[in-house]
Amino acid sequence: MNIKKLIQLSVCLLMVATIHAQTTTTNWGWDWADTSKIPASSMPQHQEFLNNQYIYPAKPRNMWELGIGLGIVKIEGDVKGKAGFGGSVSFRKAINNTWSIRMGLTGLLPTGDPSAYGVAIGQVSYKNYTHQLSVDAIYSLNAASHYRGNPKTNIYLLAGWGLNGVRVLYKGAPGAQPGGYNVFYGIGWPNSQAGIITSFGGANINNSHAWRLINTLNTGLGIAFKVSPRFNIGLEHKFSFPVYGYDFLDGWRGGNSNDFYGFSSVRLNFNLGNASRRVEPLWWLNPYNYIYSELNVPRHMKLPKVVLPDSDGDGVTDQFDLEPNTPKGCPVDTHGVSKDTDGDGVPDCRDKEILTPLKCFPVNADGVGTCPEPACCKELRDMLAQRPIETTPACTIGSLPSVQFSKNSARLTRAAESVLAGAAATIKANPNCNIRVIGYGASSKAAQQMSWERVNAVIKYLTEKQGISESRLLFQYGQDGDANTVDLQGTTETGPTMVPAPHPNLRKG
Repeated sequence: MNIKKLIQLSVCLLMVATIHAQTTTTNWGWDWADTSKIPASSMPQHQEFLNNQYIYPAKPRNMWELGIGLGIVKIEGDVKGKAGFGGSVSFRKAINNTWSIRMGLTGLLPTGDPSAYGVAIGQVSYKNYTHQLSVDAIYSLNAASHYRGNPKTNIYLLAGWGLNGVRVLYKGAPGAQPGGYNVFYGIGWPNSQAGIITSFGGANINNSHAWRLINTLNTGLGIAFKVSPRFNIGLEHKFSFPVYGYDFLDGWRGGNSNDFYGFSSVRLNFNLGNASRRVEPLWWLNPYNYIYSELNVPRHMKLPKVVLPDSDGDGVTDQFDLEPNTPKGCPVDTHGVSKDTDGDGVPDCRDKEILTPLKCFPVNADGVGTCPEPACCKELRDMLAQRPIETTPACTIGSLPSVQFSKNSARLTRAAESVLAGAAATIKANPNCNIRVIGYGASSKAAQQMSWERVNAVIKYLTEKQGISESRLLFQYGQDGDANTVDLQGTTETGPTMVPAPHPNLRKG
C-alpha cells in the first residue's frame, strides 16, 4: 500500500462516517435516573442527588476505547527522510468529559535517502526500527456545547511521554544485512567536527549496542468521527521529540539539529464494555445534556406551584369567577358562585337548613324555613355537632427513588440495595405514610409474573433487611410502564400487602 492508496482509503472511511452521523438521531447517551450505571462507591452521592439533597449527580461508569492505527511516519533529521509505515494499538479511558488518558504501543519503520548534497558530504540511506511505549493525556476540544446534544466528532489535542527502543541500519559496505545494510552501533558523539560519522561499528564509536532506549515528549492533534455508539474512525498526527536532543535517528549528526518523528495515522476505535452498565466514553457525551433537558422537560427540579390570581380564594381564578367576592370558606361551583343546594337564596355556607322543602318557603336569614323541625332531626343534628371529627395525618414524604433491575432478572443488585437503603431511612422518618410498591409489565403472562417477583423482592428486602413494617407496604404489580423498574410512592391509603403470584409456573429460578 502506497501513500496515495492510504489517503484514498481515509477519505472513503470519513465519507461513510459523515453520512452515518448526518442520519443518526439525537441521543443524550445516558439517563441520570438510571442508577444501574453508577458505581457502588458513588451511590451515596447519587442518592443525595436523586433526593434533591445535593446538586451534582455522580459520574457514571464509562467504556474503555480500543484503538488500532495504521499510517505513515517520517523522520525530520539531517538525512532526507522518506515516508515509512507505522502501526499502533492503544487503550483510552476518560477521566471526565474533557480529559482522558491513552496508553499505547506503536511500531515505526521510517527510512531515508540522502539528497545530492547529502551524498556529496557522505550521507547514506538508512532504515529506522522504533518501538514506542507511550502514555498521553488527551484534551477534547468540543465535548461540551451550549447549542447541540452529543458530539458527532471528537477534536482533540494530546501530549505525553514515550519510551522508545530504536535500531538503525545504514546502507554501504560491507552490507551484511538484507538489502546491503549494516547495523548502526554509533550512538555516541561523532569524531569529525563536520558531523560525519567516521566509523559505524568499530572501536571509534563510544557505544556498541544496536538497540537504544530514548525518552521522547509526544504532542499532536486528531479528529474522530462517530459511526455508532460502539465505533468511530479518526485521523491523527503525532510528533515525538527526543528529550535530550537525540540526533542519531537517521544515523547521522549534522550541526546542532535534533531528529524527531512525525506519524500520521488512520485510527479505528472500538468502545469496550457492557452497555447495560456503562455509558459511552465521556468525551462522546455533552456534560450540559442534563441541564438543558431539565430546562426543556423538568423531571428532577423542585418547581413551585403555578399561582393564578384568585382574589376570594375559592379555587376559581378571577378570569372565570362569576362571583369574585365569595365569602371565605363557602363552597362554590365551577363558575365560582356560592352553592345553594335548596335554592332558597342563602348560600350553603350560611344555610342552617341546607335542604329546606319548598312547602317551608320562605326562609329566614339563616336559611331555615317556616316548618317546625322534627324531633328526630334535632337529636341527630345535636349528636353530629358533638361528635369529634376524625382526621388522617397527611403524608409529606415527597418523591422516592425508583429501583432498577437487570433485564429478565428479579434479583436486587448492589446498586439497587443501596437505593433501597436510602429510601428506607426516608420511610422510617415518615411513619404516617404507607408505601405503594409498584411493578410494571402487563404485556404477557411472563411479564406479569416477573413484575410480581420484582415487587416481592423489594418488599422482602425492606421488611427483612431494613425493618419496615410489612403492613405499610402495599403490593401492586403488572402496571403499564418500564418493565425493569419498580417505583416507591408515598400514600395514606391502605391496601393488600401481599397478593398471590399470577403465574407461578413461569417463576424464574
